[in-house]
Amino acid sequence: MVKKAILGQLDDVDIRRLRVFRVVTEAGGISAAELELNIGRSTISTHIKDLEIRLGVTLCRRGRSGFSLTEEGSYIYKATLRLLASLDEFRAEVSELNQHLSGQLNIALFDKIATNPEAHIDRAFKHFDAIAPDVKMTIYVESLNEIEQGVMEGRFQVGVIPSHRVSPSLSYQPIFNEHMKLYCGKEHQLFGLSDSVITKQDILNCKYAGLGYHSPNMEIGRKLGMQREVTVYDQEAIVHLLLSGCYLGYLPDHYADNLVEQGLIRAIGTKVFFYECEFLVINRSSPKPSRIVQTFLDCLTQAHI
Repeated sequence: MVKKAILGQLDDVDIRRLRVFRVVTEAGGISAAELELNIGRSTISTHIKDLEIRLGVTLCRRGRSGFSLTEEGSYIYKATLRLLASLDEFRAEVSELNQHLSGQLNIALFDKIATNPEAHIDRAFKHFDAIAPDVKMTIYVESLNEIEQGVMEGRFQVGVIPSHRVSPSLSYQPIFNEHMKLYCGKEHQLFGLSDSVITKQDILNCKYAGLGYHSPNMEIGRKLGMQREVTVYDQEAIVHLLLSGCYLGYLPDHYADNLVEQGLIRAIGTKVFFYECEFLVINRSSPKPSRIVQTFLDCLTQAHI
């Protein structure tokens, strides 16, 4: 255990060590961070050790068993993301004085939306790159709750999430929709039956895999009386469960299309068991978005008109 220390005032060296710590954490270890940081392992180790002494906590376990954050390390990592995001916001605001867009923009996206024909985030990136070529972006793909929390804390300046609830600390702008249908796998008992002979009760009698966080998926399940037998937190997990032949589950049609074409899954009960999911771009309500953030928000809105 590192001896407890009083942190005191942060200086440039501390900020550098925190940046190193962030990269090491996101890379999953010191060796993996070498390329990103362009410095040797021994130097990286020294930075981490010095940071631990400076903060008075053990940040991570490293050795033959692999790299992992301690409980204190996880806390410091999240605090580091908030601090560095605040510094990037400060730099962006200063750069606005010269009407030049430069700095860092951290964006978090919900997974598996690239194949949605209604999602034009690529166009937004293209437009933003033309307007602000000197802005450095970091793109994260995270769960809904992590994106929401990260935007609230300032770790991400912009997030793209499915609509599920409203927080007074966030601003929301609809950008595109996703079409959800209920599917079963080719090994499922209902797969070979026509929709005309499958009743609503037949479907309700089957085992159902649903999302475990508040979402339109959860709302439609409750509304239709579907009893969730398996809880999942990602659509990839739903695919595995569908392929098992034991469960039903909702998927976006654009994500399911390839599996349907292969004959691995099919939509069922399409007249009743479907819903629309609205996707939103979110940012903090306060403080007012920096010019970089507002410019990217405008690019997203334009791309989806």
